[in-house]
Amino acid sequence: MRFTHAAIVGGALLAGGAHAAAPCGSTLPGDKRLLENARYQISYRTEPQTVPVGTHFVVDFAVCPRGKAAIPTAVRVDANMPDHRHGMNYRPQVTTISPGVYRAEGLLFHMPGRWDLTFDIVAGNTTQRLASTLRIE
Repeated sequence: MRFTHAAIVGGALLAGGAHAAAPCGSTLPGDKRLLENARYQISYRTEPQTVPVGTHFVVDFAVCPRGKAAIPTAVRVDANMPDHRHGMNYRPQVTTISPGVYRAEGLLFHMPGRWDLTFDIVAGNTTQRLASTLRIE
């Protein structure tokens, strides 16, 4: 499997999209963050918006292929603390809400600090990884 990494520190607010008809994730309510690489855009939001330490939270996200990129056959969400070299104690479950729109439930940041929230997009025999850094207080 081939991984491609793209990191957006702090996550920018959604400012636009790759599709002329509607920006990526336009059906998601509230403030969103946008991640992108050459093949995909991901628009996501957390519920609650400010993620607390020690409390389960949800990530709603949309995956939008760019150009001729393939439609994902699977998506995964995870998180880790690179400074501590460990991840979460829970494995989130991802469900499809509608085509290209997903919900990850069961995430929990068990300690404060820097967390990298990762999204793996599987299409064919390749996996694209996009990441967003969150500071949890």
